[in-house]
Amino acid sequence: MTARYWLRVALDVPLPDLFDYYHTEPVAVGLRVLVRFGRRQLVGMVIETPQQPSFDADRVKNIEQVLADLPPMPASWLAMAQFAARYYQRPLGEVVLPVLPAPLRRPAAYTGKNAAGGPVARLLARQKKKITPAKKVTPQPAPELNTEQQVVLDRVTQSQHPARFLLYGVTGSGKTETYLRLALNVLAQGKQVLFMVPEINLTPQFEKTLRQRLVDVDGESYPIAVMHSGLADGKRLASWLAASQGDARVLLGTRMAVFCPLPDLGLIIVDEEHDASYKQQDGLRYSARDLAVWRAQQLGIHVILGSATPSFESWRHAEQGHYQLLQLTKRAKAVALPSVRLIDTRRAQLDQGWSPQLLDALQHTLDQGQQSLIFLNRRGYAPVLHCGSCGWLSQCPHCSAYAVLHKGYKHYMQCHHCGTQQPVARHCPDCGQVDLKPVGQGTQRIEEFLSNRFPHARIVRIDADATRRKGSAERLFAQVHAGEVDIIIGTQMVSKGHDFSQLALVGILNADTMLFAQDFRAPERLFAQLMQVAGRAGRHHEGAEVLVQTDYPDQAVYQALIKHDYALFAHHELQQRQAVGLPPYVHLALITAEAKTLDQALGFLKHAKQWAQHPDMPGAEHVFLYDAVPLRIVRVANIERAQLLIESQKRSALQAFLWAWGAQLDELAKHFRCKFTLEVDPQEI
Repeated sequence: MTARYWLRVALDVPLPDLFDYYHTEPVAVGLRVLVRFGRRQLVGMVIETPQQPSFDADRVKNIEQVLADLPPMPASWLAMAQFAARYYQRPLGEVVLPVLPAPLRRPAAYTGKNAAGGPVARLLARQKKKITPAKKVTPQPAPELNTEQQVVLDRVTQSQHPARFLLYGVTGSGKTETYLRLALNVLAQGKQVLFMVPEINLTPQFEKTLRQRLVDVDGESYPIAVMHSGLADGKRLASWLAASQGDARVLLGTRMAVFCPLPDLGLIIVDEEHDASYKQQDGLRYSARDLAVWRAQQLGIHVILGSATPSFESWRHAEQGHYQLLQLTKRAKAVALPSVRLIDTRRAQLDQGWSPQLLDALQHTLDQGQQSLIFLNRRGYAPVLHCGSCGWLSQCPHCSAYAVLHKGYKHYMQCHHCGTQQPVARHCPDCGQVDLKPVGQGTQRIEEFLSNRFPHARIVRIDADATRRKGSAERLFAQVHAGEVDIIIGTQMVSKGHDFSQLALVGILNADTMLFAQDFRAPERLFAQLMQVAGRAGRHHEGAEVLVQTDYPDQAVYQALIKHDYALFAHHELQQRQAVGLPPYVHLALITAEAKTLDQALGFLKHAKQWAQHPDMPGAEHVFLYDAVPLRIVRVANIERAQLLIESQKRSALQAFLWAWGAQLDELAKHFRCKFTLEVDPQEI
C-alpha cells in the first residue's frame, strides 16, 4: 500500500480551520501546495504534519502538487503569521496566503502552459539575462552629528540587550540621518535592515537617500529592494525574492513589508510610527508597527520607532519603561523651528475664506523669491453643490454622503466613498432652478483662487487627483525641489517626510473641521497633522512662518502647536483619556455589520451583544459592550452599516472573549443576511 503522509493545510477561505490532505511523500511545514477545495483549485500552505488526520482517512484528498520552487517559509515567519492570526482574530489561511506576492498564490501560475518551473523560475530566468555588476558609487559626505544625535547613536549601538526604542525628534532634527548611521552599523555586521515608511509617495526620496548613503567600505552600495502596493506583481515578487533570499540587504517598504521573510534581519526602523496608514483597513486588519515590534522582540533585535508626534500608545509605553525614549529636541542644522501664528477668522475680513494676513504673507514670500505651501486636506473643487432656492444639496445616490464637485479637463461630481461619478447638474433636480453654487473649498478651488490672485506665480497642486498617473508625484516633487514652484497646494501627501529647502511659509486652511469629530483620536491626529505640515517650513533657513486660520484659537491643540510642544499636548490629552477610560488605558475591539437594510445590521449586532452576555462566555466578566449604533456615514454603495464597540481593561480577557464570541457569529450573520468584520485595536470609530 502506498504510504500516506498527512498534512494540515491553511487556505485563504473564510473558515477558521486547517484542512486535511495527504501526499505520498513527506512535505515540509511552510511549503506551498496546490490542492482541490470543493470545485476550486487553490494554493495552500502546509502548517502541520500530524500522525493522523482529524476525520475519516478515506475521505481525505491527495494534494495535486508540491510547489517546491521556493524553500519552506521559515519558522520565525510562521510564528509571526500565527501570532497575527490569533491577535487579529482571523483564520490562519487569511494571513499566510494574502501576504505573499500574488504570483505565489495563484493556481494558474503553476498549471497548464505555466506548469514548467512556476513564476519564480520564470522571473529568475528573466533576471539572469539582466544581471549587472554591483555599482560603485561616490557616497554623499555624511553631515556631522550634533550632540543629541550622537547620544542617540551611542545609546542604541552600545545597548547590551535587544530593545524597543522610541525616537522622538522634532521636525528637521535629523532622524533620517540617525537612521542611516544605525543602518550602516548593522549592515557592516552582515545583517539586513527593514526600513518602513507609511505611504508609497515617500518611497522614491527615501530610496534615493538610501542608495546614496548606504555604501560599504569598498564603495559599493548595499543592494536595496522596495516593496509597496503600487508595484506591478512581477516587480513586487522580484523585491520579495531578493529580500527573502538575502540578496537585498535593505528592504524599504510600506506596511506590507513587515511580512517579508528576511533571513539576516538585524534592525527594524519604523518612520512616522504614529501614522494611521500602518493599520490595514480591510482583510487582515493588522498594525504593521505593532507587528514590527513583535517581530523584533522574537528575533532579539533592535526596533526603532521614529516620529515628531509619537502615537499616544507609544508615548505611554515609553512613560512606563516598555520602550526606551530617545529625544532630538533641536533641528539638526541649528535652525530655529518656524514661528506659528493663529489667525482668528471670527474677527478677520475674509476674502473667499482667505484672511488678509495670509494673503499678505503669500505676497511677501513671493517677493522674497521663496516658496509657500498651502495645506488643505480636502481634494476636489468644492465639497458640495447647493441650490440657493430650495436648499437641495448634491447627494450621492448610493451613499449617505455628498457628491464632491471636481474640475479639470472635465467637470464632474464624485462620491469619495463609493467612487460614483455623475455629470454636474445644470439645474436643481428638486425645483428646477439653475442657481447652483459650489459650497466650501477643495484643493482645486484653492488653486483657482490663487492663480487669479497671483497670476505670475508658479503654482502646483499635489493631491490624489493630481498624482493619479504613474510617476506624476515624483515629477511634481522634483519641480518643487528644483525651485520651479512658488506656491504648493497640497493635502496630507505633502505633510510628512519631505524636505523642501526653499519653503518659508506654510498656510493651513480649515483645520477646525477635525476639532469636533466624533472619533476620540481626532485631536491627536489633528495635532500630528499640523505639526508635520508646519515642520516642512524653514528647515534650511531662519525666519519661516506658519499661519493657521481658525475660529477656535484657544483650543489646547493650537496652543500646544504655537509652542511646538508635543509633550505638553500629550500630557493634556492622556489625562483626559485616563479620566474617561479610553486607549491607551483600555483595549478596544470593533464589530461592524453591513446589510441591505439598517434593521438587519442593527438586529445582528443586538443579538450578538445578547450572546456575549451569556455567563459561560470566556472573559465576559472583564468586557463591556456598548450599544449598537449606525455609522456616521451609514450607507456606502447601497449597503447600510452599523457598529458595536467592545472594551476591556485586560488585553488577555478581551482576546479570550473575542475568540469564543467571534466563532459563534457566522451563523448569526447568515440569519440576518449580513456581513461583519471584527477589528482589534481599531484606529477609527
